Amino acid sequence: MSDHIVIAGGGHAAGQLAVSLRTGGFDGRLTIIGDESHAPYQRPPLSKKFLSGEVDINRLYIKPPEYYADNDIDLKLDTRINTINTAAQTVSTDEGDIDWDHLVLATGSRVRTLDVSGSALNGIHYLRTAADVDHIRQHFAPGARLVIVGGGYIGLEVAAVAVKAGLDVHVVEAEDRLLSRVVSPTVSEFYLGVHQQEGVTVHLNAIAQQFSGETNVSGVTLSDGSTLAADLVIVGIGIVPNTELAEAAGIHCDNGIVVNEFCETGTERVLAIGDCTNHPNPLLERNLRLESVPNALEQARTAAATLLGERNAYAEVPWFWSDQYDLKLQIVGLTDGYDQTVIRGDIALRQFACFYLKQGRMIAVDAISSPREFLFSKPLVARKARIPAEVLADASVSLKDAGAEFPD
Repeated sequence: MSDHIVIAGGGHAAGQLAVSLRTGGFDGRLTIIGDESHAPYQRPPLSKKFLSGEVDINRLYIKPPEYYADNDIDLKLDTRINTINTAAQTVSTDEGDIDWDHLVLATGSRVRTLDVSGSALNGIHYLRTAADVDHIRQHFAPGARLVIVGGGYIGLEVAAVAVKAGLDVHVVEAEDRLLSRVVSPTVSEFYLGVHQQEGVTVHLNAIAQQFSGETNVSGVTLSDGSTLAADLVIVGIGIVPNTELAEAAGIHCDNGIVVNEFCETGTERVLAIGDCTNHPNPLLERNLRLESVPNALEQARTAAATLLGERNAYAEVPWFWSDQYDLKLQIVGLTDGYDQTVIRGDIALRQFACFYLKQGRMIAVDAISSPREFLFSKPLVARKARIPAEVLADASVSLKDAGAEFPD
């Protein structure tokens, strides 16, 4: 195959796709176009070990920067695609047009911004890229007053790093519990207690309504009228898919770029992968958009197979993880519609699993510092296993030997 494949985007999915194509035998032209200054790198450590300074950017690269030249991959950094012309099979950049035979959209996502009074003040940050973290770290000093808006993964991971670095940390969450979109009230309460024990002040049912200050942010006014003093603010209220290029090119989008199980869009010779896609999942029996590294990697491998003439349908159980303090939260499945939870292990010992059941079937699991439960649960969730609640709750019974029943 001697076609020219252009990958629009320079993130995790793009890097994995390039590697999979070359290892899969693709010997044609291969171009990655990314708007950051770095070769494709891992994003999860940004809010953890990269923020804390435990690792530098060289430890995050998916492949060393020299890999791309060594494998005849044209890596165009600091380059933004302005438009896509699917009829002419070109993308336009400030440096000119680039022809393609196949285009893969790996445009990822961007942070959701908070548009309130004072939101343009200096000292208000978002965390999505390595450059963002470089700016934030300049203000990470013991005693600095940090307000984090958002009690999801990013906000809590940053809080864990910041309080360990000696900052005075406040987390502002609009909902009545932390991680409310992804975990049960029991797990939310556990993480609330952990952060409070570490010295983080958490404000629930609180909305950041205004930022105050002259040039630099100095305070955050909440919905109850109180104001938190702040030397810096980090906003982590979610992300939105980057679909504008695809939409302008007439490629079908609906909460993401719509693809089939082979990562093909409805436009000939155009594929899409990663955070930006709305894709079918036969295991969940519905379409969805996932903000997940495992999803990005698996879709990249699926797209590579498609481009190499194979038909390996994407069908993976979603899974995620979050590192906070000495705790590793591993999640498999999605909790939508659960009607029962079962706890295995000892919450007081900070090592347990929460099983989510829907009509007796296992649909998701949160494993807190319980890697065995996470590992054994993945196939059980994939097959919608039925295991009696009393067996799930009995940590002396291995999930391998739990006598799971599966639907026909």
